[in-house]
Amino acid sequence: MTEIPNREPENLPRAKSENFWIELLKTLGIAAILAVGLRQFVAEARFIPSGSMLPTLQIDDRLIVEKVSYLFGSPNRGDIVVFMPPDKANQICPTPPSADPTKKPQKEAFIKRVVGLPGEKVQVKEGRVYINDRPLREGYIEEEPRYNWGPQTIPNNSYLVLGDNRNNSCDSHFWGFVPRSNIIGRAVVRFWPPNRLGGLDEAASNN
Repeated sequence: MTEIPNREPENLPRAKSENFWIELLKTLGIAAILAVGLRQFVAEARFIPSGSMLPTLQIDDRLIVEKVSYLFGSPNRGDIVVFMPPDKANQICPTPPSADPTKKPQKEAFIKRVVGLPGEKVQVKEGRVYINDRPLREGYIEEEPRYNWGPQTIPNNSYLVLGDNRNNSCDSHFWGFVPRSNIIGRAVVRFWPPNRLGGLDEAASNN
C-alpha cells in the first residue's frame, strides 16, 4: 500500500497570506473610521496662528479641543472656545490669501474667550468690561482695552467672545456675537511646546 504523505495542501500558505492582508486592511479601515469619529465628535488638535490670545496662548501653541462637554451643557464665562466665525467676521477679518492663486481660501476656525453669556448686557468702557453694569475682573488679558463698545444685550443662544490680547484681536467687539451652533468645542490642554505643557487657565469672574 502506498503511504500518503502527511503534508499541508500546497495552496495553504497562500491562503494564510491572503487572510493576513484582508485582516490588515480591515484593521486599518476600522482605525481610520475611529480616528475620524474621534476628531468629529470627541476631540481634535489645533494650533494658534496669531497673537490675539496673548498672553494666555502663544503663536504656534498646540492645543487639544474637546467637544463632549458642550453636548451636555453650555459654554461658561472664561471658557476658551474654538468656533466657526459668522459671515460678518469673515468679511472684517479675512483669511490670508493662499500661496496657490487657483485655490479658494478656506474658512478657518477662530479661538477666543467667552466673556458675555446669553441675555446679559455687556459694555466695554474705561478699560474694563461691564456685565449687567458690574465690572468684570480679568487677570488673563494682555492689557486693558483701549476702545469703548456697547452697551449691547446678547441674544439668546449667542455669546460675546473676546481675545485676551484685547487691542489686537478681531473679535466680537468688531463683528458681533457667536451663535451657539457655531461653537466647535473648548480648548482644555496645551501639549506643545513641552515647557508649557498642561491645562489652560480658565480663570473668569463670577460677577
